Amino acid sequence: MKKCILAFSAMTFAAGCAQKPVEPNVAPAAQPAVSAPAPVPQPAAANPALLAPEQAAAQAPPVFKARFKTAKGDFVVEVHRDWSPRGADRFYNLVKIGYFDDAAFFRAVEGFMVQFGLHASPEANARWREARIPDDPPAGQSNRRGFITFATAGPNTRTTQVFINYGDNAALDGMGFTPFGKVVEGLETLDQFYKGYGDAPPHGMGPDQGRIHMEGNAYLKRDFPRLDYVKTARLVP
Repeated sequence: MKKCILAFSAMTFAAGCAQKPVEPNVAPAAQPAVSAPAPVPQPAAANPALLAPEQAAAQAPPVFKARFKTAKGDFVVEVHRDWSPRGADRFYNLVKIGYFDDAAFFRAVEGFMVQFGLHASPEANARWREARIPDDPPAGQSNRRGFITFATAGPNTRTTQVFINYGDNAALDGMGFTPFGKVVEGLETLDQFYKGYGDAPPHGMGPDQGRIHMEGNAYLKRDFPRLDYVKTARLVP
C-alpha cells in the first residue's frame, strides 16, 4: 500500500513507496484563496518568543526530555543533540517557550506517522513560518517506530513541524529527514490518536495545512472536531 506524506498542504513528493512529511513554508499554488482572519491575541502570560523566533535561540543540553500531556495520556520524548544539533536546539526552544501547547495532531496516518507543530494562533504561525534552520547531516539514526523528526519542504526548510513515526519509515532516511529523538514513554498514547480523517487532500480527508496557518485552531475545531491535541509540553527537570 502506498504511503503518502505531504510535504506541504497541497504539494507532494514521490520517492519509492513513500512521500515526504513536510511543513508548509510557502502557499501551495493549487490551494483556493483564503482570506486572513484578524490576528488572535496572545494571552498576557504567553512567552514573548512565541511572536519573536529570534528570541528562542538557546543551545539544548546534550540529552533532554520533554513530556507531552494529551487527553489520551502522556508521552515523553528523549532528545539527543548529537543526532541532530540544530533540530535538537529548535525543539528544545519550542518546548521551552510553550509553542506546542494546544497544538493539534492534525495529520495521523495509520501505520505511518503522526504530525504536529502548527500553532493554535495564526499570528504565531506567521512569525515562525520563515524561521528556518539548516539541515543536519545523518548521524546513524533511522525513522523507525517512535522516532521523532522535523518535517521539511525541501533542503534547509525546517521550522516547527515534527512527525513521530508509527512504523519503520527507513525510506525517509536518505531524503533529509534526520531524527533528533525518540519516544521513551507512552508510545501507546500516540497509537490512540484519531486517524479517521487520514492524510491531507488529495490523498485523504484531513486538514489543509495552508488553512491551519491562516486560521489556526478555529478551523480545526470547527471542521475536524475529532482531532487530538497537545495540552501542554514541558521540559522534564
